[in-house]
Amino acid sequence: MQTLDAFDKRFPNDDACKQYLKEMRWPKAVCCPRCKSERVYELKARPFNWVCKSGATSNDPHAGKPVVCDKKNGYRFSIITHTIFENTKRPLRSWFKIAFLMLVSKKGVSALQLHRMMYGSKHLNNYHTTWYQCMRLRAAMKDSEWEQLMGVVEIDEVYLGGLERNKHKSERKLAGRRGSVGKTEVIGAIARKGNVVCKMVEDADFSTYNDFVRKTVSGKVDLIATDESFRYRHLNRMGFKHDFVTHKNDEFVRGKVHTQTIESFWSLLRRGIMGAYHKVSKDYLPLYLSEFTYRHNRRNDDDPFAELISNV
Repeated sequence: MQTLDAFDKRFPNDDACKQYLKEMRWPKAVCCPRCKSERVYELKARPFNWVCKSGATSNDPHAGKPVVCDKKNGYRFSIITHTIFENTKRPLRSWFKIAFLMLVSKKGVSALQLHRMMYGSKHLNNYHTTWYQCMRLRAAMKDSEWEQLMGVVEIDEVYLGGLERNKHKSERKLAGRRGSVGKTEVIGAIARKGNVVCKMVEDADFSTYNDFVRKTVSGKVDLIATDESFRYRHLNRMGFKHDFVTHKNDEFVRGKVHTQTIESFWSLLRRGIMGAYHKVSKDYLPLYLSEFTYRHNRRNDDDPFAELISNV
């Protein structure tokens, strides 16, 4: 499913989307999202709705306390219960199309552009609902678990944010200085021809970098390549094989030692923020990072859309 025409043929209506979500969510048999029991009964009068009368007790995270699927009254649920689509007033096909367009756009696509494409005008329907859909989908793209990076791994940081001289006078911090002043730092690690992991940094100190490297990079890594930043001088003492290039001396590649791969990812991230979103709030930056890493790490997958829908 690489084209919009293929998407329209695969999902012509809401029922087709619900059937697909059912197959992705419960590939073997429908089970109760609260107690995980397969003793559920489909409601004939309401398609894609079921009732659970198992009598089982579970700690429902949505309820915040132990709950029981009562044998008498039962627990009713639908195809979108306990998903990011729950309580939505938009058609499920709208969610699917937004997810598809986000996944096939290499540099991302803004909520306003998606709203124009789907509704023709910012004033038709509600643009803020489209923005909310995009943010919920980005939250679903967050990888809760990943395998530690192996082989040759590059680690680098990037600073995101506008130039101080371009900001309003009331928002400037130290307008006379350059570099990272007033910007948000993001650290990333990438395995060559492999996956990338990145994280927004609140407090840039040695413990922050230590924790990030230990969590994301395997102890059996062949080499960690960085620039000459003092933040990485402790990697050898941590047991990693580490080498670096000195950018300030115009050294960018020395054999296998370079940071070109991670810098290519940073370039893609910057182009996406500047060209598609124009501005990203620090509060929501982690969600945008999840979107870019999700697309990059599944660039060779046959159907990343199916994986996303199965994880909602």
